[in-house]
Amino acid sequence: MTAFRKPQVALTSKAAPFAIRSERAIDVAAREALLDACFGEDRHDRTCQRLRDGRAPAAGLALAAVREGKLVGTVRLWHVSAAGRPALVLGPLAVDPACRELGIGAALMQQALAAARARGHDAVILLGDAPYYARFGFSAEKTGALLLPGPFERDRLLAIEFTDGVLDGAEGMIVPTGAALPKRRVVRALQARAA
Repeated sequence: MTAFRKPQVALTSKAAPFAIRSERAIDVAAREALLDACFGEDRHDRTCQRLRDGRAPAAGLALAAVREGKLVGTVRLWHVSAAGRPALVLGPLAVDPACRELGIGAALMQQALAAARARGHDAVILLGDAPYYARFGFSAEKTGALLLPGPFERDRLLAIEFTDGVLDGAEGMIVPTGAALPKRRVVRALQARAA
């Protein structure tokens, strides 16, 4: 089992280094602005959002990339049941467009997957571009009979197993199972979307 690593720092020849650390409460506004910039304000209507609404991310699996004091990347993982099998769903992964050539997305992915494995999780599922996520070990091999609570492109439903065979024969709906957010936080989030 891989041990959870200290915050990762990447040095590049192009610019200042970035650090990856656990997300903090002070990151929320910057994270939401980054997600809106990367995915549009309609991102709350997407199918995978139904797995996150009203839920807290999995403990220790909400990461932020910071460069020169500014949040420039984010990734979070959430508890789900994949047709009765415990798993995590990853997303969204976002990087500030001005920083996309610095390797921040790959570093966030590597650290998130290492942290999930170190915490004893068996599998991670995501909805994304197969060519990008294949380099991290994701494929559609075990997701052909899994469903999401809304429309999705079948070839974009990908998974990686940390425990071999955990998704063998998995067939049915992926549903959220993570801890519910306190009601006041849900109300504030809905109000922020409406504003």
